[in-house]
Amino acid sequence: MRSISVCTSLALLALFMVPLATAAPSVEVVFNNPEKFSDASLDSPGYERGADPYVMKELRSYIQKLGERYLPADQQLQIEIRNIDLAGRYEPWRINAYEVRFMRDITWPSIDLHYVLKLNGQIVNQADARVMDQFYLQRPGRANRSDRLYSEKAMLSDWFRRQFAGQHQSGLN
Repeated sequence: MRSISVCTSLALLALFMVPLATAAPSVEVVFNNPEKFSDASLDSPGYERGADPYVMKELRSYIQKLGERYLPADQQLQIEIRNIDLAGRYEPWRINAYEVRFMRDITWPSIDLHYVLKLNGQIVNQADARVMDQFYLQRPGRANRSDRLYSEKAMLSDWFRRQFAGQHQSGLN
C-alpha cells in the first residue's frame, strides 16, 4: 500500500516538473502571384520577374520567427506578400553580370504586403503596407554579413518591431 502511494506521488511530481506547452502565436505567410514579383530571385539570370523558392522559404521562415518573438500567444497574424524588390541590381554590362548584385543608394529593398492581425480569432488590425529601407547601405555591421537576404530581413525586423512589438519578446536566432 505504501509503495502505491509513493509511486503515485512520484508520478504526480514528475508530471508537474514537465514544462507545460505554451501556445505559440500563429503566423501565416502567403505569396500572392510570386511569378509576377518585380525582383525576388537570387538564382535567375538577369531581370526575369518572379520569386525563387529560396527567397520565399527564407522570408517565410524569418517572418514566422519574428512572430514568435514579438506577438503574444493569443494573436494570429496573416501576411500576404504581394511584391518583392530585393536590394541591389544586376548590371548586365559588367563581367559576371548575373552572378553579382550591385548595391547602390537607389536600389533599396521593398516588400508590398497586406496583413491581418487577430486576437483570439477577432480582427484587431489590418492594412496594406509598403516596407522599404532607403538607407539599407548605412546599416551597421552590413559588410560583415554573409546572409544573401540580410537587407530584407533587417528591414522586415525593423518594420515588425514598430508594427507589432508588445510585451512578448524572446530571442531570435
